[in-house]
Amino acid sequence: MSHNLNQQLSEHTFHFAQSVREFGKVLPNTVSNVEDLKELIRSSGAVGSSYIAAAEATNKQDYLIRMKDSGKELKTAQYWLRLVDTQGDSLLEEKRKRLIHVSQELLNVFFKILHSSGVK
Repeated sequence: MSHNLNQQLSEHTFHFAQSVREFGKVLPNTVSNVEDLKELIRSSGAVGSSYIAAAEATNKQDYLIRMKDSGKELKTAQYWLRLVDTQGDSLLEEKRKRLIHVSQELLNVFFKILHSSGVK
């Protein structure tokens, strides 16, 4: 993969994690949100860290494993995004939908890369 594409994906994963953190700052402070947000923040950051590990892999097998890890973390982040309680706030619901959409776009990119590498 080209250096430019690696840099772009790295930036996209970073911005996703940043956006999740900004979203977390405005969520209602409920017991469940506190716990769910910990998991959401962990998984959103792990997307990028796994991608960085993939980009720096020394062999194809390690690269593919790390790319799969990034995809798994995106799915996990989507799960936690669906669980957090916005208490019906329309602005927070819109932010949540946007984050889910961005995570799905990233997931589609990772799946295309894996598919082009022969992984199903």
